[in-house]
Amino acid sequence: MPEFPGFSRRTALRTIAGSALAVPFLTGPPARSATAASPLWHPDPVKDGLNAFEGVEADRGGLHPGRKYVVPEGNHYRFSIWRDDRDTTGGGDRQRTETKGMVQNGSVLKMRDGETWTLSYEMFIPASLHGTNRFTHIFQTKTPATNAGPWVTLDLVRDGGTELISARAYANPGSPSIAAAKLAPLREKWITAEWTLTPGDAGAAAFVLRSGAGAGAPIAAQGRETGVKLPDQGDYVRPKWGIYRSVESDPADILDTYLLFRNYRADRG
Repeated sequence: MPEFPGFSRRTALRTIAGSALAVPFLTGPPARSATAASPLWHPDPVKDGLNAFEGVEADRGGLHPGRKYVVPEGNHYRFSIWRDDRDTTGGGDRQRTETKGMVQNGSVLKMRDGETWTLSYEMFIPASLHGTNRFTHIFQTKTPATNAGPWVTLDLVRDGGTELISARAYANPGSPSIAAAKLAPLREKWITAEWTLTPGDAGAAAFVLRSGAGAGAPIAAQGRETGVKLPDQGDYVRPKWGIYRSVESDPADILDTYLLFRNYRADRG
């Protein structure tokens, strides 16, 4: 897992400006919302619970057995993390509360090279979840068989006093931003993330971030990139949701916190 690449003030400002201008310059259609009447994946937290996912990755060293890391709460899932959590990878320099994969009616859904998938979900980012100057992923894609990646990510980043939420082609040289927005106006309310992903060694990724709940909410950021490194490597690409972050960031940004998700949808084609 590479460390979070540098994110200079100039890069941050250029990213925000580019995101604001992204709509008229898209080279293809923007990411569409996965809101079909019967999408392949549409878990119900009450009915499906954690069976909606292939698994949960949290406290894998068993340091805090009494803690509840991922739990269904009514119509949403709560992902909790504490500042003293440590993952078993990275030699103690990171922490993780994530779910992995998509399971519908007991069947694992797999994104493979050449297919186009749409994924959408709503999330609630509290004031206690900060952007950091190291890596903080709240969505990532990996290949299970090789544990390779992350390929495409959604990150919370900090450049001085500015915090951003940024969709990134993380495995490409320089980890370029696909679309980004300032984080502060998007906290403490439900917002919507929409992805269109085509896996491949030179795949494609589009991202739309909406500043409210649902496909009709105003767009906060939008962009699309081709030539995106997103390979299935003969297996499949698996999405992951939650909080995965370096504890080598400023301690003031590593707080006890949580993240909420609801209305997951995914479809192919």
